[in-house]
Amino acid sequence: MLRKSEKGVAMNRAELAGAVRTQVALVVGVDEEEIEEGTDLREKYDIDSLELMEIGTRLEKVLGYRFQVEDFMHVRSVGDTIDLLQEQA
Repeated sequence: MLRKSEKGVAMNRAELAGAVRTQVALVVGVDEEEIEEGTDLREKYDIDSLELMEIGTRLEKVLGYRFQVEDFMHVRSVGDTIDLLQEQA
């Protein structure tokens, strides 16, 4: 379950999308502009569970959120990640 830490900030969907795209781009080594909300991360970039964990850890640091790793393991796209962050914040 996701919860804000004391440094967590409220962000709208567009801001969350930007943060998620930035972290995904850093992990997979592509330009941020190449990643869209509907991009299937596993199919297009062959992201595995370790890379998903790295993205999740980066998002925790950047956004100040805390969540269970298993919650993040079910996401397939940037949009799924944003939905998870919004649903459980």
